[in-house]
Amino acid sequence: MIALLAVALITLLASIVPGPDFAMVTRNSYLHGRRAGLLAALGIALGVQVHVFYTMFGVALLIAGSPALFTAIKLAGALYLAVIGWKTWANRAGLVIDLHGGASVPRRQILLNGFLTNALNPKTTLFVISTYTQVVQPGTSLTVQFGYGLCMSAIHLAWFALVAVFFSQARFRMRMVSHQRTIDRLIGAVLMALGVALACANMDKL
Repeated sequence: MIALLAVALITLLASIVPGPDFAMVTRNSYLHGRRAGLLAALGIALGVQVHVFYTMFGVALLIAGSPALFTAIKLAGALYLAVIGWKTWANRAGLVIDLHGGASVPRRQILLNGFLTNALNPKTTLFVISTYTQVVQPGTSLTVQFGYGLCMSAIHLAWFALVAVFFSQARFRMRMVSHQRTIDRLIGAVLMALGVALACANMDKL
């Protein structure tokens, strides 16, 4: 249960940080309405599963072939979370979203765009690997590992669905964007603390 809560917390924090997924949902919600934003959110949640599947396969190979290397990668993953936190905390560049109107986009295309935005994002690759290596142990069953992956997708879907609902209304969009600096500092501080704590825990195992 503690591991699942850790996955949920780290995933939520990483989802809230404005990035390509956020821009994709915001743009579709603003230009094409709430339903389009929700479809983009669903596509993003499905894209997460791409990272989950190859991470599960890679982690299984590491556990079986080189436990010491797996522990070292866990340490690197924990430090990476701290680095993400620092970059988020220190970020001074505002998120740029193209909000120029365009022709109506087919629903299937919006879903695919959301999927590809997440599935092809290298930062999501590193995030999923870093998170998984913190909670997966040699005895962790595939069922539990799939549960972690579903949790990640569910949180992405829930968060970006909220983004779609609120950002289809201009006043909410402008309010959150105007407070991005504060949000970045808060999330960055929590991610740094989590990363350092996990790194210290992994150091004891080396």
